[in-house]
Amino acid sequence: MTLDELRGRVEEFLAAHDPATTRRREFLRARFDAGLAWVFFPPGHGGLGLPHGWQAEVDALLDQAGAPDNNPESNIIGLGMAAPTILAFGTEEQKRRYLRPLWTGDEIWCQLFSEPGAGSDLAGLATRAVRDGDEWVVNGQKVWTSGAHNSRFGILVARTNPDIPKHRGMTYFLCDMTVPGIEVRPLRQITGEAEFNEVFLTDVRIPDSHRLGDEGQGWAVATTTLNSERVSIVGSGAPREDGMIGVVANTWRGHPLQRTPELHDRLLRLWVEAEVYRFTGARMRQKLAQGQPGPGDSAIKLTFATLNQKLSGLELELLGEEGLRYSDWTEVRPARVDFNGRDAGYRYLRAKGNSIEGGTSEILRNIIAERVLGLPSEPRVDKDIPWKEMAK
Repeated sequence: MTLDELRGRVEEFLAAHDPATTRRREFLRARFDAGLAWVFFPPGHGGLGLPHGWQAEVDALLDQAGAPDNNPESNIIGLGMAAPTILAFGTEEQKRRYLRPLWTGDEIWCQLFSEPGAGSDLAGLATRAVRDGDEWVVNGQKVWTSGAHNSRFGILVARTNPDIPKHRGMTYFLCDMTVPGIEVRPLRQITGEAEFNEVFLTDVRIPDSHRLGDEGQGWAVATTTLNSERVSIVGSGAPREDGMIGVVANTWRGHPLQRTPELHDRLLRLWVEAEVYRFTGARMRQKLAQGQPGPGDSAIKLTFATLNQKLSGLELELLGEEGLRYSDWTEVRPARVDFNGRDAGYRYLRAKGNSIEGGTSEILRNIIAERVLGLPSEPRVDKDIPWKEMAK
């Protein structure tokens, strides 16, 4: 299929599904079935097997026609992490079951990875899954789970074999968040709101048909998710001055009395960094869509964290006394993170979490050093020790 033929397909779709008269959910489901959801996915799974870059052409044509989107900000984990992992490791039945309602937003997803004793070292997780016939019985605790209070499903990694080294005894599951035994509790953060959660799993039964990948393959499957996560956290392709750099640039333009040569120099340097970050992120997303996530993706997430923190700090300096105002978010249980719809104080505080979520900046630097630059790895004395001996 050529790009012109793809444009023609979009025009035909719009002629059959007028956005002005077609209900939103009906339109989104029909778009998925037509292969126009993510054209770089295979046919039958929302795509047409076309180059990733052609998706922008489809999105632009649909936007011009006033078509509804799938509100991607509300399902970042599903779209950016669960979907590419299901595509890579799922059975055909799993792909048919989960990808369509995930893309349309009918089903929201969360990520059940981190634990109180296993954050940066995910392979040290202690949540246990024990086989019982055609089911697995899961017990444990997960933490820092974004959006668990709004989610229908969760991607879950649990320990299925404690008798072998930690990386080899893990299995990956698709967890129904509505089954008995799951308790979601809010976690209040520095901004005042409860965006995160801790999740307790008590005798939760998961059918073996909800296992993603082979038993014991959990680390390999989770690595695909984590590489995808580091790209998805930074957002989708964006125009120039989108996001935090746009907020700060507009603040600069609107506060002439706060301008100094030193602040001007800092803003210009950060503007250049934001452009480098934007183009690098586009390249990373293309690799991800082609099924080529890798350790280099850690660099874009690390840049995102440091850039956001620098920009949010500069914004406060530009605002002066005005930057001291702060709204009360203690009653908020957000469905998504919203940097643009909040005040400068929120952005400054929330940006601190960017260097923790999705892999700490310290761990990302280790990944870049060892797997990208080829530097000697840090000593790991627990690499070949059975997990149960480490847990004593």
